[in-house]
Amino acid sequence: MKIQIKKQTVPQEQNRNSGMKIQVKKLKENAVLPTRGSAYAAGYDLYACLEEPVSIEAGETVKIGTGLSIAVPEGYFGAIFARSGLAAKEGLRPANCVGVADSDYRGEYIVALHNDSSVQRTVTPGERIAQLVIMPFLSVCFEEVDNLEETERGEGGFGSTGK
Repeated sequence: MKIQIKKQTVPQEQNRNSGMKIQVKKLKENAVLPTRGSAYAAGYDLYACLEEPVSIEAGETVKIGTGLSIAVPEGYFGAIFARSGLAAKEGLRPANCVGVADSDYRGEYIVALHNDSSVQRTVTPGERIAQLVIMPFLSVCFEEVDNLEETERGEGGFGSTGK
């Protein structure tokens, strides 16, 4: 007996209009709202809001504005990650590896792009420079103690569990 499984697809438009609503303010006329590359992509592309191309020398970091302010809901934060293609092909990634935009931040989203390559790279107006993932977080209270509960692993770290 053959069982056929149909692949379920969600039209991009339907997927775009469902889920959490997040307010975005354009700070500059040429700013581009975040977009997804596919219906199930976790990250929303952030675009360079520039008047002209910007060069980034090898080993240099340059702050690139998006022209957007974003109101992330309380209990969440905006995680700013590298775009895998830009990092792998051009050597450009966020300088802090992962940016954290708190829910109470209302300034412009700026990506500090670092050039890991050995040659100068150029970022053009409207180019996708990073991706934004909205993530929940737990608010915690740190409690100072004299001792921590013992575990089998103990203080082993940096490869202590194997290669």
